[in-house]
Amino acid sequence: MLPRPGVYYFPWEVSACQVPDGGTLRTFGRLCVYDMAQSRVTLRAQHGSQEHQILVCTKLVEPFQAQVGSLYLVLGELEQQEDGSSVVKARVLTCVEGMNVPSLEQAILEQRLYQQERQRPGPGGACSPSHQP
Repeated sequence: MLPRPGVYYFPWEVSACQVPDGGTLRTFGRLCVYDMAQSRVTLRAQHGSQEHQILVCTKLVEPFQAQVGSLYLVLGELEQQEDGSSVVKARVLTCVEGMNVPSLEQAILEQRLYQQERQRPGPGGACSPSHQP
């Protein structure tokens, strides 16, 4: 069975616990700390005046060339830790340095809007008799 596709969440949504436990997610941030001994990285992202951090377990993606200060995109599952914090267990951790972050944020918002519109029943939608075989 294939793993579920990741839903895009902004780093500030992940750090504010707006992602369901065990949920598959995609998010991004600048790699600021790599602890090779514990197979963990910390990603940071700025939103307004606040800085948000996401802890990422890298056991499934090692070895990799950690580039501190570079922008990374992560796909994985969110798990709650015993101390109440959460960690993303990475399936994919990709350096995307040079990517236009404001464009990514806009694309995520547009994708959410599109998905909301698709879920709304309406004339000519997927349930319309003209679309049935």
